Amino acid sequence: MFKAFVIAGLSLSSLVLSSFAHANWQLDNDKSQISFVSIKKDSIAEAHHFKRITGELSDEGALTINIDLTSGETLIPIRNERLSKLLFETAQFPSATLTANLKSTLDGFKKPGQYVVKGIHSELDFHGNKKALSIDVLVTKTSDGDLSVSSFTPVVINSNDFGVTEGIKTLQKLAGLPSIATAVPVTFALSFNK
Repeated sequence: MFKAFVIAGLSLSSLVLSSFAHANWQLDNDKSQISFVSIKKDSIAEAHHFKRITGELSDEGALTINIDLTSGETLIPIRNERLSKLLFETAQFPSATLTANLKSTLDGFKKPGQYVVKGIHSELDFHGNKKALSIDVLVTKTSDGDLSVSSFTPVVINSNDFGVTEGIKTLQKLAGLPSIATAVPVTFALSFNK
C-alpha cells in the first residue's frame, strides 16, 4: 500500500513539475500598454491607450491578446464614453483579439538577454471583422525567462477594414469637427511573465 502511495505521489509530482517546465507566459497588464493616435482637424494628434488588456503566449509560440474596448482612455470622460458606445459599440463588441504565432521568434533565442526583431503574420478580430496584419515586433527575453513584445513600427488600422467608419463620422459630428482621420497608428509594449 505504501509503495502505491509513493508511486502515485511521484507521478503527481512529475505532472506538476512538467506543467511548470512548460508553463505559458501571462501578460502583465500593469507593465503593458496598447496605444493609438487619433488625428482631428487634419493636424491635431492625440495619444490614447487601453487600460485593460489580457493575453498569453504559449511555449509553442501561440500569442493571444485581448483588448477590453470599454477601457479606452482619452483623458476626457465624455470622449471615453462616446468612443466605447458609438465607435467600438461595446454593447455588441466588448473586446478585440489579436492572434499570432511567434514560434520562429522564440526559437531564435539562444540565451537570456537577447532580442529578436521579426516580421510576423497576425490576425485582428475587431468589431465583428477579421483581417490579416503584418507586424514588425521586437521581442526580448530577460534573464529570469520573462518576455517583452513591442511593436518595432506602428501598426496602421484602417476604419474601413473593420466597419467603424460610420462611428467615426458620428463622433466627428457630435464634436463639431471638420475631420477625424480614419487611419489610426497603433503601438504596443507587452510584458509577459513566465
